[in-house]
Amino acid sequence: MRVEPTDLDDQDHVNNVVYVRWVQDAAIAHWRALTTTDIQATVGWALLRHEIDYRAAARLGDEVIVRTRVGHLEGITFERLTDIRRAADGRVLAESRTLWCPIDPRSGRPRRVSEEVRSLFSAG
Repeated sequence: MRVEPTDLDDQDHVNNVVYVRWVQDAAIAHWRALTTTDIQATVGWALLRHEIDYRAAARLGDEVIVRTRVGHLEGITFERLTDIRRAADGRVLAESRTLWCPIDPRSGRPRRVSEEVRSLFSAG
């Protein structure tokens, strides 16, 4: 991602909301890359908790790399860990931990996912 003028706050660094958007965009892209459209039609996601630690400011024109991975899985709670780095020097700009719950897209209610889906995001 490249930092655009609309991403900046009054201090001329990336607004907190933009970091949250990048974290969410990475989660969605990861989900779509690993699953089929059939799975996507039967499982939605609700955000339960969002934590972000800001390490350094991103500024206009910076290119950033957003990487995400699934952390601990417990019951129907999926932890996702994301880091945002400046491409030029690899410096960590922000680290995020989010907790997600799978939901039934029709009812909006929490639901369990199959072992097949769990295995897509787990190394064991």
